[in-house]
Amino acid sequence: MPITVQSAPREVIYDKGTNWLAQLGFFVLSTDLVMEDNIARLAPYGVGTSVTRLTMPRECNIATLAVQINEMRHAASIIQPDAHPDVVCYACTSGSIVIGEDKVMSEIKRAAPWAKPSTLVTGVINALHRLDVHKIVVAIPYLDEINSVEADFLRDKGFDVLDIQGLNIDDCEAMGRITRSFIRDFALSIDQEDADAIFVSCGGIRTIDVIQEIENSAGKPVICYTQAMMWDCLRQAGIDDAIDGFNQLFHLDLGNG
Repeated sequence: MPITVQSAPREVIYDKGTNWLAQLGFFVLSTDLVMEDNIARLAPYGVGTSVTRLTMPRECNIATLAVQINEMRHAASIIQPDAHPDVVCYACTSGSIVIGEDKVMSEIKRAAPWAKPSTLVTGVINALHRLDVHKIVVAIPYLDEINSVEADFLRDKGFDVLDIQGLNIDDCEAMGRITRSFIRDFALSIDQEDADAIFVSCGGIRTIDVIQEIENSAGKPVICYTQAMMWDCLRQAGIDDAIDGFNQLFHLDLGNG
């Protein structure tokens, strides 16, 4: 005979759930080996993170980055649609620049009107301004066709780019396998005395593992995309936690330096 279950009535007690402080959503490239793990590492207790992957071939160039916009609206519509994220961010450096911040954020807003839209480069620009940085040197792994676009982008944002040096890597997956020690040495090798900060571009390399080490050696602020993106998204969500080990940026709030 089938079993008939009859549960006793109970008054269920609810709270705000695991992510009671904020929920953040991110679009990460399908070839990225680093970003998703780093997002989780940088999220304070009580802040939830949801990730949707965007299709991307291993070849990283202007043409393959430009077509990312075609998936943006769909990605925004499916990322936690029943638990609306406070912020939704496109977590691709070069894609944000090639497509354009405004265009990316417009697509996100159409499909997720409840969330604040953002991009990886938006976080960096806000972080550099927050640190009162004007002169920068840039270490970047991309092809020079992308590096040139990024240099123009940074100059258009008002920064004096003293030098920008790339690695001319065109394989998105390979970027996630660049060793931490190489990233550290590469960043320090391009530093200049007049630079206010070192900027290590690309969210797909393991910069946050050595960012504090680079800053300690250089004696000046060091910014990388994942760290700046998470700082900015958290601040937009009203979270001002100080997080140790990822340089001085996380010890600044919106009102006090």
